[in-house]
Amino acid sequence: MSFTTLGLSPALLHAVRETGYHAPTPIQSAAIPAILRGADVLGLAQTGSGKTAAFSLPPISPPTCSLYVPVMTQLAPIAVP
Repeated sequence: MSFTTLGLSPALLHAVRETGYHAPTPIQSAAIPAILRGADVLGLAQTGSGKTAAFSLPPISPPTCSLYVPVMTQLAPIAVP
């Protein structure tokens, strides 16, 4: 599986590739599509398995996730240009 099949926005896919990530971990492969569909997700995985990315990438992937606007509204005031 690759990040391109998970449903993330093109801009976010570009950022993921630029960061050096090539393939999602199992927790990312399972959690990201479910979160983008609006499902409640509870994940259990070892330290270093990619949980933070699994749960933080969908909310910043416009416009597929309904969390995008509330998250960006909260983050915009503290964003560094």
